[in-house]
Amino acid sequence: MSKFQNAIVRPPAANFADGLTTVDLGKPVYQRALEQFEKYCQALEQCGLSLTRLPFEVHYPDSTFVEDTAILTSRGTILTRPGAPSRAGEVESMRIALEEIVPNIARIVEPGTLDGGDICKANGHFFIGISERTNDEGARQLAAWLGGLGYTSTCIDIRGLSDILHLKSDLAFIGENRLVVTKKIVGLDDYLGFELLQVDKAEDYAANCVHINNYVLIVSGYPKFERQLQELNYQTIALDISEIEKMDGGLSCLSLCY
Repeated sequence: MSKFQNAIVRPPAANFADGLTTVDLGKPVYQRALEQFEKYCQALEQCGLSLTRLPFEVHYPDSTFVEDTAILTSRGTILTRPGAPSRAGEVESMRIALEEIVPNIARIVEPGTLDGGDICKANGHFFIGISERTNDEGARQLAAWLGGLGYTSTCIDIRGLSDILHLKSDLAFIGENRLVVTKKIVGLDDYLGFELLQVDKAEDYAANCVHINNYVLIVSGYPKFERQLQELNYQTIALDISEIEKMDGGLSCLSLCY
């Protein structure tokens, strides 16, 4: 598996608390959210990444969740079309940033909708979540585009699971032919022979982890999952993202790595 060298990030804006959320964990404390975001950026740099830091985007309170706006691969880049209409402008902002980095950017078009948080890349295969934010047509367009680049893909329908916003809330690839999963999604696919590392039900939120080069970024406060990883000889970096969680965010949401 090739190593990541770069990441695109955007800090939460002052109106971060005005964004979308499906959880009731209270209003995020903005200064604390900024501090947690900065520690996240420092962790990315510890993993060996060079960061492109985009400016605050006050018109779009969810814009710190850059993962949802684009899918970056070594063979091509495609802009998404978020399922929440209030997030549409984030894609145009990301397009401007990406055009300075990569050529020939494709895009998901109407009536397709697709959020990057529903897309899990595992080696040369992509798991595409069909959710409340990613519809069948968006998944079809992405699968066709990926196929044209020589990638394979399968779709996993999570619409019947009301407590999952995005597929990657409950699925992560951590290298070595291994996927992290929650019990909720174990039976939804055969996962192509990948080894499944199931998190304890009480630690479901920990499943949204990020494998970057020689490290796995994990959410702090989930000791059983951290032990599972360390027993498999992963180097972990635990991060507190309590304020990000209040707005439906996770570790993967906050960066586009390439």
